[in-house]
Amino acid sequence: MPAAATGVLRERYGWRMHVGVLGPLEVRAGDGSPVAVPDTRVRTLLVLLALARGRVVPVDRLVADLWGERPPARPAAVLQARVSQLRGALERGEPGGRALVRHRPPGYLLDGADLDLDRFEGLLSRARDAAPRERAGLLSRALDLWRGPAAAGFADLDGVREEAVRLEERRLTALEDLARTRLELGDHAGLADDLAGPAREHPYRERLHAALLRALYAAGRQGEALTRYEELRTRLADDLGVDPGPELTDLHRAVLLQDPDLKREPAPPAGNLPAPAAELVGRDTEVAAVRGLLERHRLVTVTGPGGVGKTSLALAAALGAAADPALPLDLAALDRDPYTALATALGVRDGDGDLTGRIAALLRGRRALLVVDNCEHVVDEVADLAAGLLAALPDLRILATSQVPLAVAGEYLYPLAPLDAPVDDTPAALAASPAARLFLARAEAAGARPGTDPDTVAAVAAICRRLDGIPLALELAATRLRHLGAADLAARLDDRFALLGTGRRDAPARQRTLRAAIDWSWEQLAAPERALLSRLAVFADGCDPAAAEAVGEGSLDLVGALVDRSLVVASTRPEGTRYRLLESVALYCLEHLAAAGREHRARTRHAVYFAGLAEAADARLRGPGQAEALALLDREEANLRAASDFAVRAGDAATALRLAVALTWYRYL
Repeated sequence: MPAAATGVLRERYGWRMHVGVLGPLEVRAGDGSPVAVPDTRVRTLLVLLALARGRVVPVDRLVADLWGERPPARPAAVLQARVSQLRGALERGEPGGRALVRHRPPGYLLDGADLDLDRFEGLLSRARDAAPRERAGLLSRALDLWRGPAAAGFADLDGVREEAVRLEERRLTALEDLARTRLELGDHAGLADDLAGPAREHPYRERLHAALLRALYAAGRQGEALTRYEELRTRLADDLGVDPGPELTDLHRAVLLQDPDLKREPAPPAGNLPAPAAELVGRDTEVAAVRGLLERHRLVTVTGPGGVGKTSLALAAALGAAADPALPLDLAALDRDPYTALATALGVRDGDGDLTGRIAALLRGRRALLVVDNCEHVVDEVADLAAGLLAALPDLRILATSQVPLAVAGEYLYPLAPLDAPVDDTPAALAASPAARLFLARAEAAGARPGTDPDTVAAVAAICRRLDGIPLALELAATRLRHLGAADLAARLDDRFALLGTGRRDAPARQRTLRAAIDWSWEQLAAPERALLSRLAVFADGCDPAAAEAVGEGSLDLVGALVDRSLVVASTRPEGTRYRLLESVALYCLEHLAAAGREHRARTRHAVYFAGLAEAADARLRGPGQAEALALLDREEANLRAASDFAVRAGDAATALRLAVALTWYRYL
């Protein structure tokens, strides 16, 4: 199949089948599920094609490797049948999988698969020119790909043996390079323990033993280092009739003389990222995902509402990323352009010449990671900064946090959702809920000890749900448990902005209170956006696009802008798109709506709209559209009740009666 067709299939089906030969043969579909490849010769064929790494393997060579000196009567036809079997197995594993095995004269090749071999070689290639700390990370990841001996179970075949030996040599060389790099970084004690096993398995590799001896000596184990040297010298003399090479001999002499050059102080950490003050709870999956994205994309932007934990996630992901250096740039209190702020962080003095060029010159050739935090209020300036630096520095990665996308070419958005709240009021649900775990951990750290009785468990679950799983709100609420029981705290959440009015003194001003966090987002909005957001707050349990336009008195483009700013949550369901506000955002907006004297108008429009919706649905309840009408009314149950309640409170008898009459048959059903 032509390469273009393979690309079309990959785009259509979204597959990237994994084939692993760094250990036993492993085939997995794009979703990670195992793919069965029956028949030993078919599996051998796949191993041979995988080891070729996208190169064509001639038919005669495949026949010789598969059948040796006893080929079948019609070898080309039998080989074609085996190829067909292999294609069928891959197709069963994932639609479009058969396109991976292609015919190209004079033979066949494996094209488009995710090969662990390619990953291994790619990481080694990147490690060659990397700085020490990044090199260590790349080599470690390359070695982690190995699950056993190369092509295990097939390495004795003539067509596999030579390549398996070559790969094993590459693995050992990478291990030795990693050992040298870790010595350079000052990681002595850990390295000495890690090399003990490989040194026993490979007793004649002098470079490996030299690294072990250096690590032992630098870790303060001089006697053990000398003993290891004598054991190696004896083994080489008895088994091979040779003496240790010059490197080992010189090293032995340096150990005896206690040469100070054999010890290095640990290298300082790359960059100056702040260490976390508290454990990041419930975000392990997200941290791993962002680190993975930084390997594949040069600009990753973590988006989400205020207080959801974007900064904490970004710093946790950056601290474990392979970068040299990793630099933080917090723009929350920015009173100048981002270029000047970055130059100051890098120690580049403002003066004559192109500032961007001098920043680029400082970082060129280094796999730097720039963590740009709180971009939403200077998004245009940050977009220019990112575009300029990424164009000038091919090795640079940027991890940004913002409530709105940067809208730069190549940007990958990672929307950060709130923590999952408990699904019910049981201890098991609390234990399974990241939101509850965070709330209880912060409560314990604040000196509170919530009980485990049913009422307390139910109250904690309610707190987590009503605060929408927002980490900042949960942390602020947790400190209140020093003075309030969980049930009392849950009962007072209608007045949450007063209740959660104080926080950590060392926190940024925008995160010291729940109101301040939402104020920060509100202040970035234009007047039409504020008006629409306030009107959307009158909905109960969200709305669809038509209701948003009718009641909100704004266009869907404006709603989309609020979604981009993480103030409106959009979810796609089988019945269509639905918009909703987090409860804290809705309460904040209702305050503004009431203060502006516009709440009555907005709620009136809401009640009239849903009276019309109920009447239209009622007309369909007695015909073939009954199922859809029932589903619609079920979906809008909360809005219908809110509309009825408001009409009664406001003395709007006409609208209240319309709703009551239109919903009678629905209530009866």
